[in-house]
Amino acid sequence: MIGNYHQPPSGSQRMNAAKSGGQQIAEASIRDESLTKYLMEKICEPSNLNRAYKRVKANKGAAGVDGMTVDKLSAWIAEHKESLIESLLTGSYQPQFVLGIEIPKAGKSKGVRLLGIPTAVDRLVQQAIHQVLEPIFEPTFSDSSYGFRPGRSAHQALKKASEYVREGYEIVVDIDAEKFFDRVNHDILMSRLAKRIDDKRLLKIIRRFLEAGMMKQGVCIERVEGVPQGGPLSPLMSNVLLDELDKELERRGHKFCRYADDANVYVQSLRAGERVYQSLKKFLEKRLKVKVNEDKSGCASVEDRQFLGYRLLSDGKIVIAKHSVERVKDKIRGLTRRNRGMSLEKVIAELNEKLRGWMNYFRLTQWPSQIRTLDEWIRRKLRCYRLKQRKRSWPIAKFLIKLGVPAERAWPLAKSSKGWWCLSRTPPVHAAMSKVWFDEQGLINLTRQIVSLNP
Repeated sequence: MIGNYHQPPSGSQRMNAAKSGGQQIAEASIRDESLTKYLMEKICEPSNLNRAYKRVKANKGAAGVDGMTVDKLSAWIAEHKESLIESLLTGSYQPQFVLGIEIPKAGKSKGVRLLGIPTAVDRLVQQAIHQVLEPIFEPTFSDSSYGFRPGRSAHQALKKASEYVREGYEIVVDIDAEKFFDRVNHDILMSRLAKRIDDKRLLKIIRRFLEAGMMKQGVCIERVEGVPQGGPLSPLMSNVLLDELDKELERRGHKFCRYADDANVYVQSLRAGERVYQSLKKFLEKRLKVKVNEDKSGCASVEDRQFLGYRLLSDGKIVIAKHSVERVKDKIRGLTRRNRGMSLEKVIAELNEKLRGWMNYFRLTQWPSQIRTLDEWIRRKLRCYRLKQRKRSWPIAKFLIKLGVPAERAWPLAKSSKGWWCLSRTPPVHAAMSKVWFDEQGLINLTRQIVSLNP
């Protein structure tokens, strides 16, 4: 950790700005007064750096291009903290290359998502900057912005959207930016930051973070646009840029919810929706240089669109989107593959871990039959998995008889030439591996889980 490093005095005005604290800076920002000329002093305060270190340590994450893991960060700080702080205060800090990693996009969408992993030291510096900048920008962000903000969540965005639909705004203009994080215009973003930040040292360092090259498969790639997904500063930078969209929507009097680069505007007619869509598309592309993904964007009834993995019905009810159910089924299929060679007990333990997190996010659903159907499908997959483990007629019959199935019913089924999936839905198998039996094995029951999450 940083310890109790004390900065040398540098003038009464600088020290006053440094000790004023985030709250005073935030209040001054709201009053449009400039107390942001000496923010680097605030960033370099030991308490701020220590808090940043703890956050980076807790987040863990992969090593960057230098191979340093967060476990080695403490030792590095102990040796280099003086030079690190000096480079920040003088504005000479130079970020290292970002490690580019491609991951498959979620769901059935083709292509990959490019993540940029900064080094552990760069993540520490970004986190320290984030902690000072957030209280400056956060109070002025729109109430209709929900992504990457303290005390706000996707669930809040969905509930607000549901309110709009119940009020009669059943048409949604769905705006999705094309590769938003990869294509953020640096000049436009820096101009927005410069309106609120007077510390030139800080602005230079942020610009260097934005322009830091990317190391991808051993090749260094120059970056002239975009903010790498994977750094602590990126979410805040995205909100700083897209706040201009929020302010434009508020100026026009629209009802909307934005989560990161996904914005939904709610109107009362298709004609109005088409007009809003074209207008916003023009605004984003001309004002912010953000290209709209026309394949994913559009204007339609709320029932025909998805938002944050959910779907809204025309009466405002919130239900799980079909693609979200298919995605979790794909994960379950992977966990119940025949060739995994794992005991049913271990498979259920892995399933429970996955399903608890999934259900916690999708607990807003107001369509219980979706959950019951998924519960039934999961149990059928596990019945199929258990039968596959027994493989041959004698072990299958023995297993069923042990679970109370009469021999005259167990043997014909065990000798059947039907496939495993077909056998998994037969009455003897259902009787043997019933809901009660799965409860005894410790399998989470999603139907009961959603009741406990929504008492």
